[in-house]
Amino acid sequence: MFSSLSNTVQKALSAECGVEDIVVTWERPHDASHGDLATPIALQISKKVGKTPREIAEMILPALEGEETIEKVEIAGPGYVNIWLTPTALVGALGSVRQACTAKVKRENEAPVIVEYSQPNIAKPLGIHHILSTVIGQSVANLHTHLGFNTISINHLGDWGTQFGKLAVALDKWGDKPVTECSLDDLLALYVQFHEQAESDDTLEDAAREAFRKLEQGDEELRAFWQSVVDITMAEMETIYSRLHVSFDHTHGESFYEDKMQPIIDEGKEKDVFVEGENGALIVEFSEESNMPPAIVVKADGATIYLTRDLATTSYRITTWNPQAILYIVDVAQSLYFQQLFATVEKLGWDLPHLEHVVFGRMRFADKSMSTRKGNILKLEEVLDEAEKRAADVIASHGDRIQTQDPEGLATMMGQGALVYGVLSQNRKMDMVFDWDKALSFDGNSAPYLQYTHARARSIVSKAGDAVEPNTIDALSDKERSLLNTLLGFENSLQDAQTSLMPHILANYLFDLCQDYNSFYNDDPILKAEEPARSFRVYLTCLTADVIKTGAQLLTISVPDRM
Repeated sequence: MFSSLSNTVQKALSAECGVEDIVVTWERPHDASHGDLATPIALQISKKVGKTPREIAEMILPALEGEETIEKVEIAGPGYVNIWLTPTALVGALGSVRQACTAKVKRENEAPVIVEYSQPNIAKPLGIHHILSTVIGQSVANLHTHLGFNTISINHLGDWGTQFGKLAVALDKWGDKPVTECSLDDLLALYVQFHEQAESDDTLEDAAREAFRKLEQGDEELRAFWQSVVDITMAEMETIYSRLHVSFDHTHGESFYEDKMQPIIDEGKEKDVFVEGENGALIVEFSEESNMPPAIVVKADGATIYLTRDLATTSYRITTWNPQAILYIVDVAQSLYFQQLFATVEKLGWDLPHLEHVVFGRMRFADKSMSTRKGNILKLEEVLDEAEKRAADVIASHGDRIQTQDPEGLATMMGQGALVYGVLSQNRKMDMVFDWDKALSFDGNSAPYLQYTHARARSIVSKAGDAVEPNTIDALSDKERSLLNTLLGFENSLQDAQTSLMPHILANYLFDLCQDYNSFYNDDPILKAEEPARSFRVYLTCLTADVIKTGAQLLTISVPDRM
C-alpha cells in the first residue's frame, strides 16, 4: 500500500514538475483528526522546483483522490498532505502487524552485530548500577535479533587486575576459611577491609601489586585462588541474570585476552603508535584537535591495563567474527575512554567495523532510603527483592480486583517488570529517576499497566473463542480507527528503537497502544457487539495482546494472561 501511494505521488510530481528520483516518506499523525497518513514531500522539494509547498500539494491531490485505498485527502498547514484510508485498506494492512510480532528470518550471510553489556567485576556482587547496562544492552540485542540481525551478545567481565592481588592479601591476612567456602558477601567484606586497612598501612598496596604480578606470571596457588573467586561470583550472577531474563552468547573475562595482548603491544611499537612516556610507560598520543590527553597502554612497571586488554578484545572480535558493528553499552562517564580506544585502533590502521559507545546516564531513586551505603553497595538482588515485595503489597491491597491463582508468581513478574520498565521507559541518554509509586502504578506509564492491559485483552479473547482475521469492514468507529493506526505503527517503532538504539521508543509505543486499547475497550462493546463488528473487535483485541507481549518480551518483561 505504501509503495502504491508513493508511486502515485512520484508520477504526479514527475508530470507536473518534471521531478524525478524523489523519495516519498509517510508519517502517522499523532492527532487522529489529521488522518491516517501524511507526507511532507511538498515541503521537502519546494526549493528544488521553485514552487510553494501548497502549490505542490495541490498538484498531488487529484492523483491521490483517484486511489481506491483512499477515503479522503486534505492539505494541512504549510503543505502537508493528509490522507484518510478506507476501512478495507486499513484492515488489509494488519497482516504487517502480525508479521512484526514474529522474529524475521536470520540474515545468516550478513556480518554480525556484537552487543557488549553488563560488564560486572568479579569478586563483587551486581550493584543496582548494573541494571542500566544489563537491561538496556539485552533490549538492544533482542531488538537486533528480532529484526533478523545475526546478533552476538557478550558479557565482558572485569576478572583481571590488581583487585585480585588485594583480595589475595586480604584473605591471607584476615580470612577465617578457605576461599572455596567463601560467599560473594565474604569476598566483598574482605575487599572493603583491605581498603580500610590500606589507609594506615602503605605496605598493603605494594603487597597487592606483588601478588597480582605473581598471578600474571602463572603462580599455581594464586591461579587456583583466582579461579575459585570467578566461579563463586559467576554462580551468584547467573541467578540474578535469570531473574532479569538476561542471557549472553559469550562471557569473556579480561583474563581471556591475557595471551593476546603482547602481539598488539608489539604492533603498536612497530607502527610508532605506542611511544615511550613518563618513566618508560608506553602511551598513545592524539592530535591537538581531538583535545584528548595521552592514554597509557602499558604502565611503567610493565603491567597491562584496561586499554591494553580492550585493544586485544577488539582485535579478537574482528578476527573471529568480522562484525559489521560492535556496540558497547557503557556509562556516559566512560566517554573519554572510548574516544581514546576508538582513536587508537584507527591509528593502528585496522580494518574496522562500526564502533559505537552506547551511552546511558546515571540512575537515582526518588526514595532516598535506597541510596548506596558507605562501605557497601546497594545490591541488585536486594532491589529485585524489594520490587517483588512491594508488588506483593500492591496485589494484596487490590483484593479481588486482581484475579490470579499464583499471587507469588504475579508479584515476581510485576516486581521485575516494574524495575526494568522503570529504566527502559526513560531516555537512556538522560539521568534517570526511579520512583517506586510510579513504577508499580496501574494507571500510568508502567509495567503493571502493560501487564494488566495484556491480561484484560487475553481474558476477552478467551471468552470469545477464536479470533478470526477479518476480510473487510465497511465502517470504523473513531476508537477502532485510532487503535488500528496505533497497531500499524508497531513495525516502525521496532525499527526506530533498533536503529537509534533507544529502547524507550518501544516502551513508549507500548504505553500509547495500551492507552488506545483501553479507550477502545471503554467506548466500544466487544463481546456484546453485533457481527461483523464483534469478530473484528475480538481480532483487534487479540492482535493488541500479541503486540504487547512481543514488545514486552523484547524489553525483557513478562506479561500474564490473567490478572
